[in-house]
Amino acid sequence: MTDTPMIMREQQYERIVSVLHKLRAESLSRVVFLVDKNGQPIAVQGDVSNIDTTSLASLAAGNVAATGGMAQLIGEKEFPTLSHEGERESIHICIIGRTLLVVVFDDRSSLGLVKLRVKQASRELAVIFEDVERDSQQKREQDDSLFAGITDDDIDSLFN
Repeated sequence: MTDTPMIMREQQYERIVSVLHKLRAESLSRVVFLVDKNGQPIAVQGDVSNIDTTSLASLAAGNVAATGGMAQLIGEKEFPTLSHEGERESIHICIIGRTLLVVVFDDRSSLGLVKLRVKQASRELAVIFEDVERDSQQKREQDDSLFAGITDDDIDSLFN
């Protein structure tokens, strides 16, 4: 189902933003992103004034895709978490279904704290995405039934 569009209601988006806000605060992170696996940003919490969010989202998705290829080479489906530690800034990425949770943190936090808080937030986000997927499926079924009775002849007669 990853090729089908995700249709999110405002209430669901607000729940996601709330989870990201809580995660950022509890993990002492600088910024938290939610990105789809195609590299499109969904939501962000924190100070992004000096971060190219579009590039970071695309690169995170590319990173997950590349390491997914490595995982398959050794017999794994994927690596559900990835971490990159730098001198001052670090990034932790967690795969949640068809999305990526990207946490940028510095020395005020630790990888252990980030992993713990991401695990908790992942469970909350998974529940929200189940709701989103269920709503998206219902919307697709409604759209399919709405257009089911229209034939090519009906469409041709509109334009002739």
